[in-house]
This record gives sequence, structure tokens and C-alpha cells, in this order.
Amino acid sequence: MIPMQVLHAERFPAEGAVLVPSRLNGEEAAELERVLAGRTVLRFGVAELESGALEPVRRALAARGFGLFVPPPVESWPGSQWDLSRRVMQSLVEMSCPLVPVAVDRPAATSLRSEDAASLAAAVLVPGAVVPPGAGSVMPLIDGLLRAGEEAFSSRPTFDGHLGRALLSGIRRGGARARVVDGMDGSEMSYDKVLAAALALSRHIRKETAAPRVGIVLPPGRAGLIANLAVVLAGRVPVNLNFTAGKAAIESAMRQSGIDRILTVDLVVRKMQEFPWFPTRQLILIERVMPGLKMQAVWWGVMAKLLPPAAVAAMLGLPRRGGDAEATLLFTSGSSGEPKGVVLSHRNLLANVTQFSQRISLGPDDTVLGCLPLFHSFGCTVTLWWVLLEGLQMVTYPSPLDVPKLAALIEKHRVSLLLTTPTFLRGYLRKAKRDQLASLRLIVTGAEKLPPSLAVAFHETFGKEVMEGYGLTETSPASNVNLPALPPPADGREVIPSHRPGSVGQVLQGMAVRLTDAQTDAPLPLGQTGIIWFKGANVFPGYLNQPRRTEEVLQDGWLRTGDLGRLDEDGFLFIEGRLARFSKIGGEMVPHESVEEHINHALGLEGEDQRKIAVVGVPDADKGEALVLLSTVAGETIKQEIIQLRYALLDRGVPALWIPKRMLRVPEIPVLASGKLDLRRCEEIALSVQD
Repeated sequence: MIPMQVLHAERFPAEGAVLVPSRLNGEEAAELERVLAGRTVLRFGVAELESGALEPVRRALAARGFGLFVPPPVESWPGSQWDLSRRVMQSLVEMSCPLVPVAVDRPAATSLRSEDAASLAAAVLVPGAVVPPGAGSVMPLIDGLLRAGEEAFSSRPTFDGHLGRALLSGIRRGGARARVVDGMDGSEMSYDKVLAAALALSRHIRKETAAPRVGIVLPPGRAGLIANLAVVLAGRVPVNLNFTAGKAAIESAMRQSGIDRILTVDLVVRKMQEFPWFPTRQLILIERVMPGLKMQAVWWGVMAKLLPPAAVAAMLGLPRRGGDAEATLLFTSGSSGEPKGVVLSHRNLLANVTQFSQRISLGPDDTVLGCLPLFHSFGCTVTLWWVLLEGLQMVTYPSPLDVPKLAALIEKHRVSLLLTTPTFLRGYLRKAKRDQLASLRLIVTGAEKLPPSLAVAFHETFGKEVMEGYGLTETSPASNVNLPALPPPADGREVIPSHRPGSVGQVLQGMAVRLTDAQTDAPLPLGQTGIIWFKGANVFPGYLNQPRRTEEVLQDGWLRTGDLGRLDEDGFLFIEGRLARFSKIGGEMVPHESVEEHINHALGLEGEDQRKIAVVGVPDADKGEALVLLSTVAGETIKQEIIQLRYALLDRGVPALWIPKRMLRVPEIPVLASGKLDLRRCEEIALSVQD
């Protein structure tokens, strides 16, 4: 067995420290003691941390140097950042001696394989910065554990690999068992046949273009799966274009990416007459090309079954290392300006697939519903790369809006995991039946805040809890997720909490968090509300050809999210709002989402299955900014309604500065294909009508 690696051993102080590791096995503990040679190590467990035993432990530490704390067994979901309960951490900080938080990462716990199998055999231990005595709160200890955990996780050699090579290995393991079902016509295709088709198509792509990137315009489905896989196996970068964006945004994305070919199908071209298509000779129409590649697909399918994945990769000319090289390119929605090209590296995608897989922990018998757009970061990473690498069954459907069809597919194929947004989830309340969703084990929402009333209504209607998650395109995208609470184990072990309503969950393994003041950028304790920064192997390297914008959000590997939030003492992240969705009115920061919650309650809209209102800020000569309410609710005159709303909000204790100055009646609230509010369009509407 390869011994555990200890990184940054120089961080261990000479004396007076308590080590707080994840549970170590015998070999790992022995390696740690070897690294600490010459220093006395005192072992103790949770019993010594009880209040009556603290003083003897302190005296022993003062006399003998290091204390190696052995944490008690706990019950937790896989992929938890730590296995220490808040009670134990509080006991440690009350010892009033320096603490060295220690993270241990065990790469062998993931199904993502490395071509160098030996690289997965060793655990990696990383000590964090010393937490000084007198901390009082557990937050500095959580901070140290997260930062050490990020360093340990990011050291995995598998993340230096190539996405294409990892896909060849992942699909090989899934073999003929794992398959994708087309929800439109019910046809099925095993992943080994998907791979054979993609291998043949990849050779065609290499002949068609020498450009480093290839455009793809396809909805979720078998064709989209084959197209993306083929581009990666061709050694190119897939660019899934947002065909729901405006023409100017699409043309900007095409221009920025430098693509000269688009993979699509005839039906999509016919349906999207307004899309700025290239001339026909620059379109690779899959259903026209594949019949001529049938024999090649058969040959490649045989090779993929007979030869090791590394040999197939060599035949394709794929490099052994991908690492920080660009693996895919996604564009932001452009809801607040021209779309930005988000470069995601091989390292980013392999890390995020590992993080998500370890936390969600589905098995080969589970089925995922793939209906999110492929140009959406979650649709791309999770319903493309994750399902292929993990060999999970998938049912696809081209739209997340057709709830009756989606509910029927969930029931027919016993779908386990539903990934959606609150906007799309509202449709199930009105159009789905309880029995149709009985197979769902996990429902995760993201992209926008989950209203508590929606979560309650969903649970009452279907008997299913909705878990809120969080992420950004720039984090590949998943960063946080809530999971169902675990029942207390029979042996009495403590349970590490996995769900906290109102939060977006704990950060995924290998991610660190820091907070800064929104006005001054000064560092803040994790328990105070501030701008959220993330660090991890899944954080993107920058925007395409936009160094200034990249510098605005990336500093020393830390990503400035633009969202405001805080952590509680169990590590749950609470999003307080998006900086772009705040208005500074009379010197006070007013959160639009909080105002919307108050208005929804005042107008009795909490149970609605569609968004009825939106609040935006516009320039105001007197206060700097003013709030404008966009509303689809029909009622009395706008003047009467705004007066009545004002009184209703004041009665609820809402500050006067938080009350919209104007109301505009609109036929619908602009929403993007991802389910997010279209901020840019909302602001345009608000600015189009002046007092």
C-alpha cells in the first residue's frame, strides 16, 4: 500500500497544537507520526473532550506537545467536507490552545479512474493554518477545514487528465448496460453504441474543420449526446449555443468562439428559421452524415470493446493530459449585457463531476431525467459528462416546460433524480399527479432562489422534499446542495446535518469559501453576510479573450461570485441576494428578492405556479435608485394598486425605502430558457416608461 502523502508539513507548529483530522486508518496515522518524528504525539478521543476532562487534556498537551484527536464515528452523506459535528468542534475550540485543522482526501473513493491506477492508492493529508486560542466560535475552524480540504482535493492527479480519455474509460465500464432513452419516440441506445457513433463522427469532424471549437445547436437528446462526445473525441472544444437567446447574443457567441461549423439536425434547422445559421455547407447535419459512417461506427465499436481505453485514445490522438486546457465553452445568458464566454477546462469538469458524483451518490439502477438545455451549465456537466462517466441511465426530453410529458416519463422509466428550477417546478403542481412522481428519490433545484411556499406546496402535493442547490457557470457549475436528512443510526452515532431549509446546502468537497464586505472588499468572518468567494478545482480559469472581466472576478484562484451570503455553524450557505439584484436607495442596500417575497405574500401569490411579479431598480434623481414593480396581476387602476400595496407592505413592517415607487403592467415576466429571471429585459421594460 502506498503511504499517505502529507503536504505542507511545515505548517505544523513545534508544540502546543491539537490536530483535527478526518478519521485516519492505522497506516495513515503511522505516516503522520513519521512526518512528526521527534515530536511527542498524544492520542485522545471524544471522551476526553467532555467538559470534565478538558483540564487534564490541556495539561497533557502543554507537557507533551502535539495532541492527535481521533474523532468519533458519525453518520453522514458521502462526500461530506468533514466528519466532525458542531458539538465536537465547539469542544475543541473551548480547549483554549492552538488548533491545526487537518483535511484528508482519499481519491480511491471516486469512480473516476486514472490511467495511472497507483495514483489513486494514497490518501493526501493537508494541515491548514493554525487557529489561535480563544476563537470561541467554530467558524475559524470550519474556515481552516474548508481551505485545507480544497488543497487536498485539488491535488488529485486525475484532474490533470483528459476528459475524452476519462469518457472512454467511463463508457467502457458502463458497457451495454447503461443506456439513453429518447423521451420523444421511446427509442433506446446503449452507451457503447453512443460511443461507437461518436467515434465515427469524430473522424468526420476532424476532416471537416481545423478550427479548435465546433458549434452545437441541439436540444437534450441522443443527437446532442453523440455530438458533444464526438467533438471531445475529435480533440476539439464543443460550444453549445443558446438558441433561445436573441439574434445579437447568438451572433456574438459565434463570433467570439471562432467556430466555422455547427453540428445539428434538419428538424432543428427547419424549426429555427430566425437562428443566424451558417451556409448549409458549414452545417454538419447528423442524420445525413451518420448513414455514410455506419461501417466506421461498427469498426470503432469493435475497437472500443476489444482494446483498452488508453489504446483507443492513442488511436484518436488524444493527449494524455488535459488539465487546465479548454474542454468546453459555454456562454452566459447575456441577461445583463453581451454574453461572456466561460472557458471550462478538463480539470474543472473532471473535478465537478467527481464532486457531484460523490455527494449525490447514485447507483447503476438509478435513472436521471435530462431535460435541461445543453447550453445550460448544469445541463452540460450533469446530463452529458456526469451520466456518461458514471454509467447512469438517462431519459431525455427536449424541453423542461412540457410537464405532462415529463411526469409521464418519470413514472414510466422510474426516474430517480430530477434536476430543475423553481420556475419549471411550479408547473408540476398544476399538471402532474402524485403517483407519477413516486419514484423520485431526489429533487434538486437551482438557478434561482427556492421560495419556501413552493417547497411546502410541493411536499404537501407529492410527499417529496425539494432540495435547493447552488452553482454558477464559472464553477462548472455545482458548488452546493442540500440532501435529505439522514435518520438517526441504531448505534447512536451522531448525524452530520445534510439539509437546512432556506440554505443552498453545504459546499461540495474540495471547495473553500471566503466572504468580503460588499463596499470595501475587506475580509469578513464566515458567519457575517458578505460577497461570496469560492476556490476549488472546479473554478474556471477565465472568460474567453476578456482579461479585464476575468481580473474583476478572479484573484489568486478565488472567484468573486457577486452573490451575498453567509455560512452557519454547520457549514450551510445562505444566499442573501445577488449584488446585481440590490439597489442602493438613500444609502441603504435594498434586496430585490426580499422585496419580491414581501409583495408575493401581500398579494397572495405564494402558491402561483408561474412568476407574476419582478422588482428592478432604475436611476432616481432624489434617492440614487428607485424600485419599479413589473406585474402581470390584473386588478384595479395601477395608481390604486400601488397605494394599496404600499399600505399592505407597511402593515407587514416593510421599510418605506423597500416599497416600489412605480408599477408597470406587463403581459408576462421575462424569463430565460434556464428558468432565471431575464434581468436585462426587465430593466429595459422598466426604463421604457418614464414618470
